[in-house]
Amino acid sequence: MTLARPVPVDSQTIHRSVLLEEAVSALVTEPGGRYVDATFGRGGHSRAVLARLAPTGRLIGLDRDPEAIAAARALDDPRFRILHSAFGGIGAALAEAGETEPLNGILLDLGVSSPQLDTAERGFSFSADGPLDMRMDPSRGESAADWLMRAEQQEIARVLREFGEERFAKRIARAICERRAEAPLRTTAELAALVDRAQPGRREPGKHPATRTFQALRIQVNDELGEIERCLDQVCELLAPGGRLVVISFHSLEDRIVKHFMRRESRGAVLPKGVPVTGAPAPGRLRLLGKAQRPSAIESGSNPRARSAIMRVAERSPADGAC
Repeated sequence: MTLARPVPVDSQTIHRSVLLEEAVSALVTEPGGRYVDATFGRGGHSRAVLARLAPTGRLIGLDRDPEAIAAARALDDPRFRILHSAFGGIGAALAEAGETEPLNGILLDLGVSSPQLDTAERGFSFSADGPLDMRMDPSRGESAADWLMRAEQQEIARVLREFGEERFAKRIARAICERRAEAPLRTTAELAALVDRAQPGRREPGKHPATRTFQALRIQVNDELGEIERCLDQVCELLAPGGRLVVISFHSLEDRIVKHFMRRESRGAVLPKGVPVTGAPAPGRLRLLGKAQRPSAIESGSNPRARSAIMRVAERSPADGAC
């Protein structure tokens, strides 16, 4: 685990962090506080957080991608520490590292990063041919190719429909199973071509026919929605009163989980109808801060991958015994 100080980085070589200024401004309320960037990526948000921290401040980064961990080791700042962990295991990772003090803020920048998409060998994109992998951590779990070889046709269709919102999920799943009976799907180009052939009629303008299928498989292989739910279940325990939770989502499935969680935790205890109330209802554990925020037209124009982003912010309520 490496300690780090921000260093100049060529903007052509790193992920362009979306809503950078907005996220960091919402997150850092105490320059001397303790913060977690639970999705370090290539460190764009982390560098901006460190630039705002006082010498007594502390930032802990988490990521499950070994390449992100390697990027974090390029930093050199005694206020920073990187932990190799998925953000769904945030509590256990912090406890194992001895980082047990309450946090002033937690940042989640969900989804896949530009370097992951742009590196053909990772198998996240159909833009260039590469192995059909899609794992955030290639050293663990099952690749997309292996999952497609063993999953039943009905299960493949369900994943494409639920995680990719793919209209032709059944047709694509059937085509995958017919193909694997002859030879396994091993590359992104093979899968993209198969999906293209399986879809009938008119296509969505400006969108590759395989976009939804690749998104669905990536979410399935990495259990991305489960990771979000597991992380959110822990944040109230980890945040100090007044600590901030900042989440940037990139598609409706992610944002729906975040939105429902924040709303639920902001309402407090809800009693069944007809139950007499003898005192003030228990307050919510979180307080919503402002409305959901999207990138500016300027940012969306200069960075097409920012167009679907949405940021939500909540603050840990004063200690009330609920946690």
